[in-house]
Amino acid sequence: MPKPRPRRTPRQIARGVRRRARRIAGRARSAWRRSLQMRVVTSTMLISMVVVAVLGVFLFQSINKTMLAGRTDAATAEARANVLTVSDYLAGNGEPDAGEQSDPDTQVPLDPADQAINVLAQRAGARYAVVIFNDSIVGQDRATLNIDANKSVPRGFRQQVRTDTTDQTESRYSPLRYLTGETVSGLVIGSRVFSGVNGTYEVYHLFPLNEEEETLSSVLQLLVLVGAGLVLLLAAIASLVTRQVVTPVRLARQAAERLASGRLEERLKVRGEDDLARLATSFNEMASNLALKIHQLEELSQVQRQFVSDVSHELRTPLTTVRMAADLLYDAREDFDPMAARSAELMQAQLERFESMLADLLEISRYDAGAATLDLESVDMRDVVLRAVGDSEALAERHATRFELRLPTEPCMAECDTRRIERILRNLLFNAIEHGEGKDIVVTLGADRDAVAVAVRDHGVGLRPGEENMVFDRFWRADPSRARTIGGTGLGLAISREDAILHGGWLQAWGSPGEGTQFRLSLPRTAGSVLKGSPLPLVPPEVEMRRTWRGHATPVLSAAAGESGVFDVD
Repeated sequence: MPKPRPRRTPRQIARGVRRRARRIAGRARSAWRRSLQMRVVTSTMLISMVVVAVLGVFLFQSINKTMLAGRTDAATAEARANVLTVSDYLAGNGEPDAGEQSDPDTQVPLDPADQAINVLAQRAGARYAVVIFNDSIVGQDRATLNIDANKSVPRGFRQQVRTDTTDQTESRYSPLRYLTGETVSGLVIGSRVFSGVNGTYEVYHLFPLNEEEETLSSVLQLLVLVGAGLVLLLAAIASLVTRQVVTPVRLARQAAERLASGRLEERLKVRGEDDLARLATSFNEMASNLALKIHQLEELSQVQRQFVSDVSHELRTPLTTVRMAADLLYDAREDFDPMAARSAELMQAQLERFESMLADLLEISRYDAGAATLDLESVDMRDVVLRAVGDSEALAERHATRFELRLPTEPCMAECDTRRIERILRNLLFNAIEHGEGKDIVVTLGADRDAVAVAVRDHGVGLRPGEENMVFDRFWRADPSRARTIGGTGLGLAISREDAILHGGWLQAWGSPGEGTQFRLSLPRTAGSVLKGSPLPLVPPEVEMRRTWRGHATPVLSAAAGESGVFDVD
């Protein structure tokens, strides 16, 4: 029976919601940055929504104002005519019908105000209500259409009508309340009527505006629907227009990516004669010229590599003869005069350097031709480091330099070509001896689950900013005026980098003026696996600690072997 899933706490639910929100927001930001069409369509929709909203509000207000103004004018005119009728009745000048002269039940003559309200009720019908107030006589308030007079006519408005000395008609928008409980929006128009017998009367006409409200509501709905349709139509137009521009650009981008990946035959289809067609034509011409130039450079590079390889091989035969003769002269130098003996020694030394340079040139030519291979075996990197240090001890003693080894106690196994790794380490050690100014050289070996690394640290002149990658160039020297003290050919670090790349590893350099230099070789434990990190830091820990202590901790850029122009931040 499966175990029931534990119930999540509100905090866990909130964290999950935040993670999903951040994930969705990240995807939206990525889509926004990567899609030109999405940005154009979204911007068009936002701008059109603002424009449509502004125009809609202006249009709705204009319609509302025009409709209510017309309704107010018509109602005011009708109210004024009714007020004249009321004035006539209250003054005794009215001419009511026979049925309006007395109450049909009691046959008592009707009050002039009652006669006036009856006449106005017949005129108004169900279109509006009429209210007559007379504060001088209690119980003389009259209303039609079941209107709640006291609640429908605001007190402030009544006070305004009472105090008006101009006898003009006043109007105000106010809710109308009926005795049935119904409430509608309305227009209240008030006037004063003077009567010599019963004082002053207030006559109010209450016009319901529910029909106007329904009309305005329909207009508003129509404006919203038309505005939404217009926004969607503009978005569709923007999407269509943008697609016509973005699609060729997207095709050009894809073609450029395929061209950059080495498919030099990639071309764009040319349709029409517009700007995009001319762009495609220019792109195709550029691709053709680029392919031609690359082909020419490949041929030139092939000729150069072949020339170096041929010259290196051809020089071996005369070099062998010269070498034999030089050995004889060197062995017999004791029988020569001092000048001739010194010449024999110099010739012997330069011949050795010349042979070393030929060997390096042949090795470089093999890398250029892609003919270099690995002879892999599983070895303990501690033994490889010790052999490389042993080969360098004699040179270190001549330069009064001492090695400090920091090796782990447990075996550090890795699959590698021992000959090439030892050559890398010898080149790094020779370089450290030459530029270490007689100070101690620290050799550190580290390992983790996926990689092993060897760091060679000297405390010499160091490297200037920007030289971390240049140091691996062929025949490059930090100070061209400085002579080589150990007879190097200038190809050692270049060959070391090629050896590291062949293993799928990194050879990186760090240096700072006055603080020395550190080279770090990082290799995967298993041949063919991808190297994702190094078990040793590129910047020496004491330097990093000192910089942090001083408050100047900054990222250090290092040149990663095998990635020209790419820097790895440690």
